Amino acid sequence: MFLYRCAFVIVIFTLGFLANAKGFTPPPVGSAFLASSTKLSFSASSTEIMPEVKVGDELPSILLTEGQADYGKPLQVDLKNLVAGKKVAIFAVPGAFTPGCSKSHLPSFITAQDDLKSKGVELTICVATNDAYVMEAWGRTSGGADAGIRFLSDSNAELTKALGLAMETPNGIRTKRFSLIANDGKVTHYFSSAEESSNTWAPSVLSSL
Repeated sequence: MFLYRCAFVIVIFTLGFLANAKGFTPPPVGSAFLASSTKLSFSASSTEIMPEVKVGDELPSILLTEGQADYGKPLQVDLKNLVAGKKVAIFAVPGAFTPGCSKSHLPSFITAQDDLKSKGVELTICVATNDAYVMEAWGRTSGGADAGIRFLSDSNAELTKALGLAMETPNGIRTKRFSLIANDGKVTHYFSSAEESSNTWAPSVLSSL
């Protein structure tokens, strides 16, 4: 044991000598350094700020999840495949079952389904970072699912981040309120809530189609 300790001291002394000679500070020895550097790299990539989505952008190929009736296992849905060849309306809310989303944003799209279809919109999708079970329950109890709206969970906020619409809250990352129209995966109309939440409601969308 004594010899091992001596060898360790010699290694540390040598590293210190090289550091002074070459003008650099050697990294800490041990697995703690490796763990911290990996965590730092992950943190940096996860907080990378993407530019906000705009007209002309292509929707990304990201897996969302869709809750099933009677607490069935949620299914994965590739957004790009889902919207391919279709004219779709997508709207996102900061949270399912929250007042503004439940009283205004979602109902506006429920009542506008016939008008949207008359404008050529074949599918309406609601997205939030709530889990798939919560999204299924919200769609079922609100009447949105019966109206034909698909409720998809972006629980890892991958789509939210890719669109540059992530916001930090005490409850984790949420999606900034928005709506958009895409034709065969390309964004043709984008509606931001930066000025007014009502700019993202269905009447505003319809007036632009």
